[in-house]
Amino acid sequence: MRRILFESARLDVSPETLADDADLYAAGLSSLATVHLMLAIEDEFGIEISDRMLTRRLFSSIDSMAAAVA
Repeated sequence: MRRILFESARLDVSPETLADDADLYAAGLSSLATVHLMLAIEDEFGIEISDRMLTRRLFSSIDSMAAAVA
């Protein structure tokens, strides 16, 4: 997940320095970056994130994204 964040999200800080529960929006995640992040997650894991799951909360932390993929 950190590699995907590094490649897709363009955060203000390195994903390697963030705690799993750190607020990604506070780290610089933008609404446009969430779209890139969603597409990268779908490609990486061969899944489709349903419309009902597409909320700000889903992309709020590494933990929340990992739970959604699981």
